Amino acid sequence: MVDIPTVEEVEAFFAEAFKADGRAEVVQLGEGSATMRLAITEAHKRPGGYVSGPTQMAMADSATYAAIFTRIGITPMAVTTSLNMTFLRPLICDVALADATLIKLGRTLAVAEVSLRGEGSHAPAGHAVVTYALPRDL
Repeated sequence: MVDIPTVEEVEAFFAEAFKADGRAEVVQLGEGSATMRLAITEAHKRPGGYVSGPTQMAMADSATYAAIFTRIGITPMAVTTSLNMTFLRPLICDVALADATLIKLGRTLAVAEVSLRGEGSHAPAGHAVVTYALPRDL
């Protein structure tokens, strides 16, 4: 087992690896879990004011990546192999949260469940199951 990286360490890695503006930020890390937060702008919305599917999927993917880091350390070559997203209700909010929890960590694959919701709401707007391939040299 490795030491859980700090929020600051994961944020520094994400800032270097992903240069895009408007990305979600890591706000909490725990053993096998991570929470990401995104201030929603017009660029994240689709008609009707809903947070777009691609935005929600990116949050689910990033939260899973961060959750994996809490178990194996910051591992740049862990890569997404599957992301299954279910949209439960419209996500209309100023701030979106993605809570990821690892449900399996094997030698070659990691699987997480992710719940997406608006800040201040406990009702999930989306649910994802995300699988990552892990590098073999771990």
